[in-house]
Amino acid sequence: MTTPSVEPEDLAGLRDHIEGYQSDDDVLAAARARGHQLGCVPIGSAGGATLRFLATAVRAKSVVEIGTGAGVSGLNLLRGMAPEGVLTSIDVEPENQAAAKRAFLEAGFGPGRTRLIMGRALDVLPRLTDGGYDLVFVDAAKAEYPKYHEHGVRLLRPGGVIAFDNVLWHGRVINPAIRDAETLAIREVSRAVRDDERLVPALLGVGDGLLVAAKL
Repeated sequence: MTTPSVEPEDLAGLRDHIEGYQSDDDVLAAARARGHQLGCVPIGSAGGATLRFLATAVRAKSVVEIGTGAGVSGLNLLRGMAPEGVLTSIDVEPENQAAAKRAFLEAGFGPGRTRLIMGRALDVLPRLTDGGYDLVFVDAAKAEYPKYHEHGVRLLRPGGVIAFDNVLWHGRVINPAIRDAETLAIREVSRAVRDDERLVPALLGVGDGLLVAAKL
């Protein structure tokens, strides 16, 4: 039997369907709105649901988030983590972390469930424990993604997962004529994760692209 093809004009509708499959509740919606106001665009609903799934699947107790934003991704991670789990989240902007702290409290997560560290991620990550984390999520300075890859793998326990958001970069990664620093870095980390013999990777087409990999 022939399967009906999907016309190009239907692709936007399919993407909307995927994003709307699990919609934000009031707390997530409020955090998302604050993120847009602050200029730190949050992960989409489908990407957030994927983070929650990953945190649940690996029974995460210790998670590192590189790029706190306004707390949208952190909320999804916390909702998937074990009840005693702790989210360590790094961001260079104090306004972002204040917004995230508000979101976490509104969702019922007390201060003991989060460790918010203000600073440049590349200065903070070397101080974190090798092999001490179940999941690392990256959504920060795109030009630094290749360096986050090396730190992230070091931090993960065997069986842990690293995830990078925005790896499709609004379609720029497939246009060879685009060679700005951020696009080049995303291409580099995509190749590095794919070729890293310590990892089992998959490129997911949710949102603006989510690259995930499990550590062997």
